[in-house]
Amino acid sequence: MKVSTDLDRRFRERAAADGSLDLAFDLVDSPIGTLLVAATGVGLCRIEFDPEPERDLEPLARAFGAKVLRAPKALDEPKRELDEYFEGKRERFELPVDVRFEAFRLRVMDALAQVPYGSVTTYGALAARAGRPAAARAVGTFMNRNPIPIVLPCHRVVGANGSLVGYGGGLERKERLLQLEGASLTLPG
Repeated sequence: MKVSTDLDRRFRERAAADGSLDLAFDLVDSPIGTLLVAATGVGLCRIEFDPEPERDLEPLARAFGAKVLRAPKALDEPKRELDEYFEGKRERFELPVDVRFEAFRLRVMDALAQVPYGSVTTYGALAARAGRPAAARAVGTFMNRNPIPIVLPCHRVVGANGSLVGYGGGLERKERLLQLEGASLTLPG
């Protein structure tokens, strides 16, 4: 079946190259486990921990109204930046993202993207930066449902007392990511 494998690979590469690919995904090994990484033609739209492609891809296809295809080549840049991050060579991602949020959540995610590498902030501080200081709980919910963790660094958000609380990938991963960045759990200010 070498011919069909080669044909399949060429089809995927061609779809990625000519822009006829709606949504590309691949499974990526990382120091914190396998990740499902997905992108549209606009940008990165999903990183999933402990992926089950059959479970994870159907809602993704519905959300983006897209055909989904495993196309590793189309994800070379996100994979390269993730590798550099895990090797300690990248502190800030430069990937375009394709997130579809309402205005408040967009402001929260924009504020999240500004939290520096190796630093932490609180849910309340993010809510305040997004213009709704009383919305810390809503911010916590958003962080738990962050579609592109690591790139949008929700692991850098801690409880009001500096404790590690809630993380869609599990607290062990959150702690490992903060350790990788050399983050102190001492809150600023």
